[in-house]
This record gives sequence, structure tokens and C-alpha cells, in this order.
Amino acid sequence: MNLLKSGRKKDQGKREAMLLGMEIDSPAKELRWGSSVLAGVLICKIVYGLTSTISAAFVKGYSKLNSKQRIEWNNRGFSTFHAIVVAAGCLYLLASGFFNDSQNESAVFKTSTLSEALFGFSIGYFISDLAMILYYYPALGGSEYIVHHGLSLFSITQALVLGQGHIYTLMVLFTEATTPFVNLRWYLDAAGLKNSKIYIWNGVALFLGWLVARIILFIYILWHIYTNFDQAKQVYPICFYTLVCVPPVIAAMNIFWFSKIAKGMVKTLIRAKHSK
Repeated sequence: MNLLKSGRKKDQGKREAMLLGMEIDSPAKELRWGSSVLAGVLICKIVYGLTSTISAAFVKGYSKLNSKQRIEWNNRGFSTFHAIVVAAGCLYLLASGFFNDSQNESAVFKTSTLSEALFGFSIGYFISDLAMILYYYPALGGSEYIVHHGLSLFSITQALVLGQGHIYTLMVLFTEATTPFVNLRWYLDAAGLKNSKIYIWNGVALFLGWLVARIILFIYILWHIYTNFDQAKQVYPICFYTLVCVPPVIAAMNIFWFSKIAKGMVKTLIRAKHSK
């Protein structure tokens, strides 16, 4: 009888986990997570090396950079690669309709193999980038970058391991779509093309992209959490407090950086107008 009761409890636990949209962890799943994280780290290293090789061969201004500038140049190479891959993957998943609410399952509890792979890849990237930021501190970024990367690592790892809130993690990761414009701005400045037309147009694109992806989208994320608050309260406590606390903090940081981007764009447009 005790064995039967024990078996029933286990079956009930499995059913409850399934109702919450969670898979029972298995060695194969954990191996897949670890592989995606390792792949993220290795890809960052490979792209770092390729950026150095390609830039040395085809970019004239690269040879004129000092050692610290070259390190940042190469670092921004794998930063751009990560941003493009992750933004495209997030857009595909969010636009596919898979993470929409359904009669049987709330979007808050939905997961997919692709979202897990993206999260693992991003964890590998943030580990690599944070390691470089700390090693060369403050050359590659100040304390705000450490806070940003720390929060990102915590939130993404939590979503991956616990299997909850994937939809919100995908939305936040999609904001990486603005990173190529940030990096291109730095590249053009380092190459002495700060007064070029492409620098001006990239600044305008960065302003608009940041407004949409990091301001308006975050307003939508906070609204979505509010309107689905009953479902959000059903996640693990640590997930719930992350949903409530992390997006507002990152939103505040985005607003702070947006003010700097806006000021920089205005100065660039004024300078371009006077130079005519």
C-alpha cells in the first residue's frame, strides 16, 4: 500500500509539473543546456579571432589602433554577432505565435527547445563578455555594464533552468537588436569617420531603434506582466520576484542610456548642419 501511495504521489507530481508547462529535468536536457552555453563561449572566442583577422586584412584604420582599442574592436565583433543571432531568434519565436496564450497553457509557462538553445548561447556570451569587462576594467565598460550583465545572466539562467517566463526573457533579449548600431557607432568613431554621413544616419537609426526596442517594448513587457499577473503569481517565488524587479531596473538603465543617445544625436546633427 505504501508503495502504491508513493507511486501515486510521484505521478501526481509529474502531472502537476506538466500542467505548469514544465518538463521533468533529465540528463539529456541538462547536457543540451551545458552544450549550448559552451557553444556560446566557443563561438565568442572564434568570432573574436575572426574579427581580428578580417579587420587586419580589410580595414585600413585597424593597424593604427592601439592594443586596448584593438581588444575592444574585436570584443564588439562577437557582441554584434551575438546580438544579430539572438534578436533574429527571439523575433522568430515571438512572431511564430508559439508563445501566445492558449486554452490549455498560459504563455508564462511555455518553453521550447529553440528558446532554451538561445538562452544557453546568450549565457555563454554574457559570461565571455563579463569576463573581459572585469579583466580589462574599466576599459570595456564601467559598473553599469557589470550590473546589466549580472542581471542578464541571473535572469536568463533562471528562465533556462526553471522553465518559466521564457516569453519575457525572449522579449528582453530582443532588445539586443540595438547593439549592432551601438557597435557601428564606436567602429566609425575609432576609424576617424565621426563626421561621415553613415555616422549620422547610424545615430538616427540607433535613436529610433532604442526608442522602439528598449523603451516602448519595455513598456509593453511591464503591461503584459500586469495584465497576466494572476499567471505570473503562479511561478516559483524567485521567478516572480525577478519578473517584478528586474525589468523595471533594466528599463531605468535603458532610459538613462537613451538620454545620452538623444543628446549625442542632437549634437551630431547640429555639428553636421554647421559644417555645410
